[in-house]
Amino acid sequence: MTRNDEKFVCQTCGASHNKWSGKCDDCGAWNSLVEEAPLDGSPGGARLGKGRKITLTTLDGAATEPPRIPIGIDELDRVTGAGLVPGSALLIGGDPGIGKSTLVLQAVGALAKSGIVCAYISGEESVDQVRMRARRLGLADASVHLASETNLRDIIATLEAGINGAVSSKRNGTAPDVLVIDSIQTMYADNLESAPGSVAQVRACAQTLITFAKTRGTVLLLVGHVTKDGQIAGPRVLEHMVDTVLYFEGERGHRFRILRSVKNRFGATDEIGVFEMTDGGLNEVPNPSSLFLGDRQNSVSGAAVFAGMEGTRPLLVEIQALVAPSPLATPRRAVVGWDSGRLAMVLAVLDARCDISFAGKDVYLNVAGGLRVLEPAADLAVATALISSLADVPVPPETIVFGEASLAGEVRQVGHADARLKEATKLGFKQAIVPAGLTAGEYGLRLTSVKQLKDLVPLFAADAQPGRVIAG
Repeated sequence: MTRNDEKFVCQTCGASHNKWSGKCDDCGAWNSLVEEAPLDGSPGGARLGKGRKITLTTLDGAATEPPRIPIGIDELDRVTGAGLVPGSALLIGGDPGIGKSTLVLQAVGALAKSGIVCAYISGEESVDQVRMRARRLGLADASVHLASETNLRDIIATLEAGINGAVSSKRNGTAPDVLVIDSIQTMYADNLESAPGSVAQVRACAQTLITFAKTRGTVLLLVGHVTKDGQIAGPRVLEHMVDTVLYFEGERGHRFRILRSVKNRFGATDEIGVFEMTDGGLNEVPNPSSLFLGDRQNSVSGAAVFAGMEGTRPLLVEIQALVAPSPLATPRRAVVGWDSGRLAMVLAVLDARCDISFAGKDVYLNVAGGLRVLEPAADLAVATALISSLADVPVPPETIVFGEASLAGEVRQVGHADARLKEATKLGFKQAIVPAGLTAGEYGLRLTSVKQLKDLVPLFAADAQPGRVIAG
């Protein structure tokens, strides 16, 4: 007979099953079910006793903004929402070697130099390795309290006993103001039988650390591994437990790194911070638009400058397209930095609505600088770059493009048009290809309005029939 307390948990998605099987019914992962016992050791869970009465209130009460601890790194302060909130938990994920440990070490180093008591617990590197990185980053003199440990019980006992007699503030006694755990997948609770990195271990360790941080008013920074799909490894509940989830993105071959906020209870989501990886660590990029466009050449066909929005920040980036004859029966469609499904949609709309055929041609699309564009406002810029490459006619110089395309071939307006135009004016652009209905306002840009995608054709072949000349 099956025991009442027997439970099998999927190590990929966290789903619970009454019996073992080779495949998880929820996520489809094979050989991922591991037996786990209830944390309290009681069959089927214990009956709740009588609880205390809580106080209910209304929405019209007074609300105060939470206090902030400025980090001193402007790009990081932007993403977190003007600084760190005491008692909050932040989860930072990213590919191996992308610079997560460098980022958090620079953050606590800047905080320590401003008098904030910081503790850095590394479960992946020794103390000497962290010290070597600190010297390379110029942080050897920062008073960061450092340890290499993976046992959760020992870490909590050390933090509760106080850090070398340091008193951080009246708010949290001897607890540190900022605590870094690098990484959460290496921590283990010795009262659980599962291995470090398993769903039970990650969930239990994170819950214990978050409870400690919230009761002591400590800012908790958790570094997390990611899977091959780019998602943070471990149970999905981990992202629900923390207050802020940050993804550190970038191509290993590019020097640019993007810190993106995908969840933030104390600030805006989809906000980004841009960094440049150098031998001396991560440097801030206060004006990423000019950096992404630094090597751009106006006389090359197939390149269009997209005026996008990342959170509240306008960002100009070059979209590059190459259309070439294909020797294959099925032409290639290669995309870097954009959604391949959306490229297929734009190609289909250009073919069906604009009589511009890409049959028998390979199509390559790239977003310069290693940035990944997510918003649909890039549709018009992608279509412009594709037509420019197919016609071998450069986009008019000093021109930005933005707008969303529909399946009917219409070009629709997008939000934050004023911010996009203002950023373009600041960088010296003179013209904009935009959806119909926009006005230049106070920025003085010369606007080229398009209602349909087929209105782009005269820009590259003014005296031609689109199906005859553009389609080749």
